[in-house]
Amino acid sequence: MADKDTTHFGYQDVPVEEKANKVAEVFHSVANKYDFMNDLMSLGIHRVWKRFTIELSGVRTGNKVLDVAGGTGDLTRHFSRLVGEQGQVILSDINSSMLSVGRDRLLDQGISNNIDFVQANAECLPFADNSFDCITIAFGLRNVTDKDAALRSLTRVLKPGGRLLVLEFSKPNNPLFSKIYDAYSFTLLPAIGQLVTGDKDSYRYLAESIRMHPDQETLKGMMEQTGLERCEFYNLTGGVVAIHKGIKP
Repeated sequence: MADKDTTHFGYQDVPVEEKANKVAEVFHSVANKYDFMNDLMSLGIHRVWKRFTIELSGVRTGNKVLDVAGGTGDLTRHFSRLVGEQGQVILSDINSSMLSVGRDRLLDQGISNNIDFVQANAECLPFADNSFDCITIAFGLRNVTDKDAALRSLTRVLKPGGRLLVLEFSKPNNPLFSKIYDAYSFTLLPAIGQLVTGDKDSYRYLAESIRMHPDQETLKGMMEQTGLERCEFYNLTGGVVAIHKGIKP
């Protein structure tokens, strides 16, 4: 078990100050093939998960939205359309490679007039208090070194009445399905990663990081500890993924 000076990097215990760099190496490695691998690994289902996140967001014209760990910009693209010319979307990611891929992708699609790009750490976001109507973090929280600090930071920059949505891998609620999922994650997933990207280790880390992430009820409790209210979660695909929602009072 990790002590106060160490933290989890997958199944390894590493010094706290080293985790961010190790995670960065993973995403520098996978950035260029990230979207393709998402489609391949999830059989395209990740698009359904993200669509449901958009529906839960309640984002409308003129809103200001922060997409943390936004990577290649899937959610940002949809939010840009919803907020319109009077709104603003900030695509934020700690990893420069992921942010560059996302920026280039959105520019290539002609989507940039209401989007800003900010490289930032979720644990200490460089935005003023009460800035955003909605904040999303999709498949990013499990890679953060201090999840409690990140949730406090996210809550701080959310406007009163605003929504925080955390889309993340979680714990399947069927034991048999969980065993099948484990076999896929630790056998097939690294093999696909090796075949497509030449990087088996990064995809093994991604599988391990999912197992080390808090379960649904634990994450709900962590969000409530930051002061968020009406916290709830929605299990998708048998609990492989969950969307947690909280409202800032």
